[in-house]
Amino acid sequence: MAKERTRFVCQSCGAAHPKWQGRCDGCGEWNTLVEEAARTGPGPGGKAPPGKGITILGLQGETAPPPRHLTGIVELDRVLGGGFVPASAVLVGGDPGIGKSTILLQAAARMAGAGKRVLYISGEEAVAQVRLRAQRLGLTESPMGLASASALRDITATLEHEREAALVVIDSIQTMWLDTLDSAPGTVAQVRACSNELIRLAKSRGFALVLVGHVTKEGTLAGPRVLEHMVDATLYFEGDRGHQFRILRAVKNRFGATDEIGVFEMTEGGLMEVPNPSALFLAERRGNISGSAVFAGLEGTRPVLVEVQALLAPSSGGSPRRQVVGWDGGRLNMLLAVLEARCNLTFAQADVYLNIAGGLRINEPAADLAVAAALVSAMTDRPTEPDAVYFGEVGLSGEVRQVSQAEQRLREAQKLGFGQAVLPRRVARGSKQPAPVEGLRLTEIGHLADLVAPFAAQTVRRRSGAKGDAG
Repeated sequence: MAKERTRFVCQSCGAAHPKWQGRCDGCGEWNTLVEEAARTGPGPGGKAPPGKGITILGLQGETAPPPRHLTGIVELDRVLGGGFVPASAVLVGGDPGIGKSTILLQAAARMAGAGKRVLYISGEEAVAQVRLRAQRLGLTESPMGLASASALRDITATLEHEREAALVVIDSIQTMWLDTLDSAPGTVAQVRACSNELIRLAKSRGFALVLVGHVTKEGTLAGPRVLEHMVDATLYFEGDRGHQFRILRAVKNRFGATDEIGVFEMTEGGLMEVPNPSALFLAERRGNISGSAVFAGLEGTRPVLVEVQALLAPSSGGSPRRQVVGWDGGRLNMLLAVLEARCNLTFAQADVYLNIAGGLRINEPAADLAVAAALVSAMTDRPTEPDAVYFGEVGLSGEVRQVSQAEQRLREAQKLGFGQAVLPRRVARGSKQPAPVEGLRLTEIGHLADLVAPFAAQTVRRRSGAKGDAG
């Protein structure tokens, strides 16, 4: 007969422990061990039941791409990889008030208007509250189904009879509760059990499932880490609540590209798509100000131009400040050290402030060259070329390294009217040279000293001219 014993399982990494302890030995996280019952020994009848054989196949064969349900919101469809995939689970996270419920209500209404059966189940708001939001968004004529419930047993019983449902939105998973568990809604056990049951139902019934998730103060999704492994796609809403722009980023997608972004603008009528985010991010740029450089970046498959702003101020004493918004602070410190050691520049007596304009967060190392150009421009008080874009990775010896998909970056710059691109020099044998773009002049540099030299020469000429005028 099978015996029941207890074990303590980490909710972050899944490591099992024979007894409770404050810190998991597997991942180092604190207070993540939860007691679970584990069956050991043979099953009924004195021995374990035999398993069924599985079919082993080869890599060859024809596999059709999965069908898609288009939402009608191009930016959302882009992030999803072409729309919702039937029998898939998508997790959407973001700060409170960032626009998660708004964009999903808009998508659900458009899909329902296209003839799809769509259900929106809210555990946080009453039906009247959702109707008021739909009225503000102009979605009251949509034939989508709406319900307010948090008991998982009632929700699954309803979904079992929904044979034609194409999309089901659960807002949010932290409000769902299963009566077979003693823990409160939002706890690790409840979130994991409710998610597992809803995902199982979505796979068996064939509808696309969207789970809205809360985030912690660190910006990560609340609940067990295994939740992100259970779903097929994880999307994050980025941006400041006081800022008009919102960035929807795919950090995991089994049916599309990761790190793909969609750009939205928050308006009185809801979240509106931004088809050309580069033009929007650069709309308020002034090219004659020192400390500014344009970075030709790549977010997923989309090239995006953003403005990098740097400001140097005299330090008031003690350790100088290094303040960064939209970029990695550790990478800024590294770049400052390289400029000091390899280019004879001094930042030790200055506070350094760096900002990526527009609310976008840049993660790729190709932004090193644009950040360096903004820093050198701020230090010498000489503006960069107003029609120039920059991209390239910087190494510790000061060398400028190649980055991927340079042609896409150059074409985006040319489309927006830029006339010059500063990029890494091709040094590796057999490396692909970017195809020339009409009307765009390429300036290749191999070391940061090549970037600093023109600014230093302009500063010397300016000082010489000032002395001549004084004489």
